[in-house]
Formats: sequence, C-alpha cells, structure tokens
Amino acid sequence: MAKEKKAPKPKAQTPKGFRDYFGTEVTERAEMLAQIAGVYHRYGFDALESSAVETVEALGKFLPDVDRPNEGVFAWQEDEDGDKGDWLALRYDLTAPLARVYAQHRNDLPLPYRRYAMGPVWRNEKPGPGRFRQFYQCDADTVGSGSVAADAEICAMLADTLEVVGIPRGDYIVRVNNRKVLNGVLEAMGLSNDDQRDAVLRTIDKFDKVGEAGVRELLGKGRLDASGAYIDGVGLSDAQAEPVIAFLTSKGETATQTIENLKAAVGESTIGAEGVAELEQIADLLAAGGYGPDRIVIDPSVVRGLGYYTGPVFEAELTFEILDEKGRKRQFGSVAGGGRYDDLVKRFTGQPVPATGVSIGVDRLLAALREKGRIGSKSTGPVVVTVMDRDRMGDYQAMVAELRGAGIRAEVYLGNPKNFGNQLKYADKRHSPVAVIEGGDEKANGVVQIKDLILGAKIAESASLEEWQDRPNQFEVPRGQLVSKVREILESYS
Repeated sequence: MAKEKKAPKPKAQTPKGFRDYFGTEVTERAEMLAQIAGVYHRYGFDALESSAVETVEALGKFLPDVDRPNEGVFAWQEDEDGDKGDWLALRYDLTAPLARVYAQHRNDLPLPYRRYAMGPVWRNEKPGPGRFRQFYQCDADTVGSGSVAADAEICAMLADTLEVVGIPRGDYIVRVNNRKVLNGVLEAMGLSNDDQRDAVLRTIDKFDKVGEAGVRELLGKGRLDASGAYIDGVGLSDAQAEPVIAFLTSKGETATQTIENLKAAVGESTIGAEGVAELEQIADLLAAGGYGPDRIVIDPSVVRGLGYYTGPVFEAELTFEILDEKGRKRQFGSVAGGGRYDDLVKRFTGQPVPATGVSIGVDRLLAALREKGRIGSKSTGPVVVTVMDRDRMGDYQAMVAELRGAGIRAEVYLGNPKNFGNQLKYADKRHSPVAVIEGGDEKANGVVQIKDLILGAKIAESASLEEWQDRPNQFEVPRGQLVSKVREILESYS
C-alpha cells in the first residue's frame, strides 16, 4: 500500500500586491484619520460606513475595464440554489458606493447630504513599487447641491486638513480647474469627431510630463519619446491646436489674470464661459474665507481625471522636495484630488443629482509626513512588570492593574521567567521605557526596583563608566510610590 502523501505546508507569504501593517504604522494611520475626521466633522459632514462589497452593476462604467466583471476589481458570481446570481465585487473606490447609498436612502437623507468615509478599497491591477491592490482612501462629498460654494468649501476643507495633519503652509498647494472650460476649448477647436476629442484629452493629460512643446508636437504630427520611439500625433493644424495651448498656459500671476486668459482661450463657447464664471466665483468665495494664493490657486494645468468630472476639479500637491531612488531631487506630488461629478447618482435614479467631493490618498499622505519627520519615530512600548517568582503572579498582576488604572500602558511578562535577562531583552524589543522588578527581598522590604530602560540604552551607547555611576538608571522606591515614579520617568521623555 502506497504511503499517503502529506499535504504541503502553506507558504507563509503575503499575496502579491498586498502587505501587512504592524503596530506603529497602524497607530499612525488611525491617529491621522482621526485628525482628518475632526476637520470633516467641524465642517458639518457626517460619517458613513458603507458595505465593502457592491454589485458590479453598481460600480458601473467607471472601472478601468468592464469587458469582464473581474477586470479591475476582485469579483465573483453568486450561486443562488444552483442558479447563477449577481456579480459582486470588493469596492473599487468610495464614490460609487456613495452614489448607491444616496440613491437607495435619498428619501431619508437631508438634501444636500454631506458625508465623509474612510476605509480600504481594492483594485485588481498589476502591482508595482509603492502600488498595492489594497489601500486606504479618505473621502468627503456633498450630494445634492449644484452651487459652486460646495466646491469652494471642499477646497478650503482640503487645505485645512493638510495643515491639521502636519503639512505646513508653504509645503502644499490646492489647485483648481474646471472641466467645462476644457469642453469650451474643445468646442472652440471645432473638432469633427469623438475620436479626435478623446485623442486631444489624452494628449492634454501628458502636459505635466512633456510640457508645452511636447503637447504641441503630439497635437500635430507627433514626437520622439525619451526611448527614441516615435509617437503619432493627433494631426491637428497649428491653428486648431492653439486653443489647447492657450488653455494649458493661461495661469497668470493672479487669479484675475488667469480668469482673463481663460476667457480668451474658450472664445465664443457658451459652456466654456460658464466654466470660467464658476472658477471666478470659486476664487471670490475662497478669498472671502481668507484662503489666498499661498494655499489655493486657479490652475488650468490640473488635467488628470477630467474625463470623469463634469465641472470644477481640484488637486492637492505637496511642493517640498524629496530624493528619489536614484538620489535625484523631485517634488513629492499629489496626495488628494476630486471634483464635481453630476452624472454618477443619475445612473440609479434617472434624474440628475449634483455632487462634488475629494479623496485623500492616505498612504501617500502618511509617506509625506514621514518625509517631513512628523511621524515615523520609534514607538514607545508598554511598561513591563517582570516576573521573579511565578508563584507571586497575583502581586505582579496587582502592579500592572495599578499602572493601567493610572492611564499608563503596562503588561506583565508572560514568557518563561526562569532567565531574567531574557525578560529585559523582551522589554528592549518592545521598546519599553521602564521595567519593574520585585523579587523576594524587595517584597519583604516593601520596595520595588524601577529600571529606566531609555536612559540605560543611551548610557550603553555613548557614556563612560564614570557617567554610568553618576547617572543611575535603576531606582529603589517604596511599593506605594510605584505609579508616581513610573509616571515621573515617562513624563521626563514626553
């Protein structure tokens, strides 16, 4: 009889495109999300936690590819008593679920409905460096208001949020544009078909990479890219391309100058003039609220995502420099974006419902805060009460209960207490600030030993023996002073 093969052990590895987050990272993210939620709440927005799973139908046409339901999303088909049911998917973003929630509950919700949402989203896309299939988003949206005051408010709230989480004024800028202005430019160009319009939109989207000269070439006959490959152009004449160039280069020294340049770029287009007027209103509202050009600017070069939005669009960009993987200086770049999307809820209701909102890339914002040195320092672990006699575990539990009751993070060592050195190594690995020691002699004398592990580490790294003798890092105190002495040490490092 053949010997039965054992099932292979599963590999202990994170699936491709995903990652694990440990203590400090989780804590830093939670603290930042709480700060953001505080700003959103102060602006009058209510929290919403929608389902992580939606029907593929509800997620809709805004997926990167809808030829197959699971392309771009993690999707599966329900099996209902042997029959094939709906296709379901993990949410791709937090906006499509909002559209479904509002359409479903609109009779019970105020109009306009102001909500914020925070949580993970999932994208079934090819992972790469810094690009994961699961990541956090943090959104705020106003549904049911067509007023540009709602767009201006989102921009102001975004600026306030960045400063609250630790991005100082001068290290960021919120840039504002309008899809209607671009529509006016396309109208002024007199393009003959949708294919040409789509090609122009794709070319405009490359403005940040190739600049004005590159856009001119791509709108015309084409250009050689950095690799030497030739990219075919749209085939427009210089006269046809000129409105696009005027649009992309219309940013002036002041908002007033920019508005005037945009008016010239859209020519006689009615929709273009409407978009310029909206930008002018937004600029006036922000100025009235004290948000100057050092925080928020009208900038026609904001072109990403214009195919999705129907009106004002905005993007928060961090302007400080970092070093890339090759040691070259570059700006950190965008950490948030949004705009007006008046057609999304209409998919469910058949009736137009105006909406505007913003989404913050939580992981990118955390990375920015680490670059600025605002977070990322070594976390402080709990006070560790060591175990000298396992038969006196009740005494040690009483100590840790007192510390916790005083609001001090603390734990009893729960490993094998036989080797005391291992207990201190454990405390070091936990980045514990203090270890508490009470052996039989201490118990008999009514005292405890308190070891300052932070000072001990500093002395071990840099101090001479004489300095060690002058600055003891271990103290004997009466048992009744346990909490006060531990608090004194912790406060000295806070």
